[in-house]
Amino acid sequence: MTRTLSATTACNLLELGFDKLLTNCKKIPDAFVSPHPMCAEPRPLIVVVEDEVELSNIISQHLEEAGMNVQVYNRAAPALRFLQHNFANLILLDINMPETSGFELLAQLRTHDINTPAIFLTANFQDEMKVKGLNLGGDDYITKPFSYTELIARISAVLRRAESKADFNVTKNVRTTDGPFEFLGTKVHPDRLEIEFPNGTTLKTGRKELGILAYLHSHVGVVITRKELIHSVWGIHADIRSRSLDQYIVKVRAAFEKNGLSLDCFKTVHGIGYIFEPPAK
Repeated sequence: MTRTLSATTACNLLELGFDKLLTNCKKIPDAFVSPHPMCAEPRPLIVVVEDEVELSNIISQHLEEAGMNVQVYNRAAPALRFLQHNFANLILLDINMPETSGFELLAQLRTHDINTPAIFLTANFQDEMKVKGLNLGGDDYITKPFSYTELIARISAVLRRAESKADFNVTKNVRTTDGPFEFLGTKVHPDRLEIEFPNGTTLKTGRKELGILAYLHSHVGVVITRKELIHSVWGIHADIRSRSLDQYIVKVRAAFEKNGLSLDCFKTVHGIGYIFEPPAK
């Protein structure tokens, strides 16, 4: 029997964590669904650990103006507690702080298997200090005084490297030994990493694109949470805040549209995830 959720009920279920209940729903109100599963690009969270209050506030202002979310701490201990229980994209870390130095804080984070990328800030120009910070697991080093243009550029570069590294090590939900399957009039070949379109075009594609198609193929007509789709393609340890999923969805959509097919049946369920409802044959 078809079940219909109101927007309010769906949001309440999501807040209560009832993802599995939502995946059993076959119908979502049209007003709650968008034909283009595009999410606003997530703003990276930067944790600034700097004991100079005025400087930390100025850094925070510049980073927010550059499109980043910022959490500021003027001592190491509360920053450590936050990072033990919350995800961050990058730590901006002063070395010379009272009680616990930036070096000591990074060592504690690494001991707890928190591998958040880190950039050190310091007024110390000695190469020995830079080498120590990098050997502890720091990703970059910037000396005071610095320009905020350079700071933002260095943060952006580290974020790009971190995301590329994460993508390189992902777990895939589709194997190259899997057999071909039909998808909206195409034939998908995991063994050859190819999609055959009805117009005769054969497109070479990547594993993540195939992973998305394979998951949709096996979950027709049910609500898929964003978390489920990311974990199915990237693995259970993937960061669900990463914007990679949105980028790959755009690539898949563009490939189909270029070859005369529409993916409008792959829709966003706002606040929850997606639903794939192909037309009846």
